[in-house]
Amino acid sequence: MVNVTDVLKVDDLRRVCGVLLDMVEERFGAEIDLAGVGVDLYWNVDLETAFDLRDVPGSGIDVGQCGDDVAELHALLRRPADPVPTLWHDLQHLAGVLRLLAYLDLPGVNASES
Repeated sequence: MVNVTDVLKVDDLRRVCGVLLDMVEERFGAEIDLAGVGVDLYWNVDLETAFDLRDVPGSGIDVGQCGDDVAELHALLRRPADPVPTLWHDLQHLAGVLRLLAYLDLPGVNASES
């Protein structure tokens, strides 16, 4: 159930991202060698399936790729400011990278530090 009094402030989200990314940098360094992390593919639940809890998500599960996520984020940074990014698409690639960082920090996961 959604509580209508809950508000997500973009500024709070920006600050939280800064705090967490500072911690990532402290833990893994300023650059993470993706070739050394030992994973690239991951299970992904498409957005419509992820937020529609009425059915079992059998057909909404596909495979994501960390390398593709990073490449897409690099492409976003190179795009001219004029074209509007497809927010849902770019945020999914960012989420894939953030999930990789969370995975690398799991106890027992041997991540190479750069």
